[in-house]
Amino acid sequence: MNIRKEHIDALNAVVKITIGKYEYTEKIENFLEVKRKTATLPGFRKGKTPMDVVRKQFEKPAIIEEVSKLVNKGLSDYIAKEKLDLLGNALPRFNENFDWKADELVFEYELGLAPEFSVDLSRASGVTRYKIVADDALLNEQVERIQKQYGKILTETEVKEGFEINGTFTNEEKEINNSALISLDIFADAKTAKQFIGKKVGDVVVLKTKGLFNDDHQLMDYLKVSHDDVHGLDIEVNFTIDAIQSIEKAEINDELFAKLFPNGEVTTLDGLKDKIKEDAEQQFVQQADQKFLNDVTEALLETTKFDLPETFLKKWIQTIGETPLTAEQAEVEFAKSERGLRYQLIESKIFIQNNLQVRFEELKDFTSGLIRQQMAQFGQANATDAEVDGIVSRVMSNQEEIKRISDQVLSLKMIDLYKTNVKAVEKEVNYQDFVKAMYGEM
Repeated sequence: MNIRKEHIDALNAVVKITIGKYEYTEKIENFLEVKRKTATLPGFRKGKTPMDVVRKQFEKPAIIEEVSKLVNKGLSDYIAKEKLDLLGNALPRFNENFDWKADELVFEYELGLAPEFSVDLSRASGVTRYKIVADDALLNEQVERIQKQYGKILTETEVKEGFEINGTFTNEEKEINNSALISLDIFADAKTAKQFIGKKVGDVVVLKTKGLFNDDHQLMDYLKVSHDDVHGLDIEVNFTIDAIQSIEKAEINDELFAKLFPNGEVTTLDGLKDKIKEDAEQQFVQQADQKFLNDVTEALLETTKFDLPETFLKKWIQTIGETPLTAEQAEVEFAKSERGLRYQLIESKIFIQNNLQVRFEELKDFTSGLIRQQMAQFGQANATDAEVDGIVSRVMSNQEEIKRISDQVLSLKMIDLYKTNVKAVEKEVNYQDFVKAMYGEM
């Protein structure tokens, strides 16, 4: 077998594999001899079929199968030996007039080569890194939420100021059908709230979505519509009242503190707000880090330039699905996937340049931490090492779970890398402003 590579350009190459007849003839002859002895063909007794009849029926398929094995192994070994960094898989060039009886069989494969480039993290300088603070408005809101959570629920017959309403938002055209618990202070316009006053169970209130809330993103929560649909959404929705309730808020006293903190670590309103602030801002760090990661990613995509073997990739896309695509369909699919492919290459290069990898012990420790955190949430804060190790072993026996957790660990490593190497502009915001920044509205 002879294999050689011919470069078309920096990103495209053709591999030519030549196989001589002598490389497979003996194996084919042995196969045909066995077939002659075992085959039962019409008109001949078993074992008495003439070789020319056996050869006519079985030789070509046998050659195709055996040569295909040789070619596939030769190509795979060659790619590994030459350490070729490919995009997609090798694409065979088909020859309608291919002669399987020739003394030399030549096969050609097109290759799309990964581009050579480097990633300069300094190009992402200027990205904003947010620090989210829990302001007084949020703290007061959370205190009131706790008071309501531990308060007494009273069933009411008609809606009044301060009451809560269980109901269902519906719109047939947009396929909206979502149950929600609302209070009248969620609406942007006081006139909207007044429509509910005096209503009873079973009544329907018709609402216009345009300007319904101070923040259009609330439509995502209450109507369960996508982010792409909320901006400028101008339709009517029906809200059918299913139940009306008022809440007698729990008093902020020793009894409430004892329910919230049985160990007595919080005994005052100021202490409660400090605890809320601490917990909230700890959670906010994860959200701010994720946005920082996303924003650096976008900056690197915009500033890291390299070419792709587009023609090859479009041809490859035509072949990878269950149903072959037309050239036009492949063009559309390539446009959809190009950005993702570019970032995969950038991310891979960052891993290599900075020696980012996940060791088994790191993966195991991270999984253990996740499990302990989850168990604590369900009241099992004192789980033994043996209990946790048993769960870790089960989780890490699942390849999909290992992949998911590995991605989480790598993301954390990427965030740490970016925090160290990307000169960001730090900005302190409250959570409401952070949400606006998240959706590009600041």
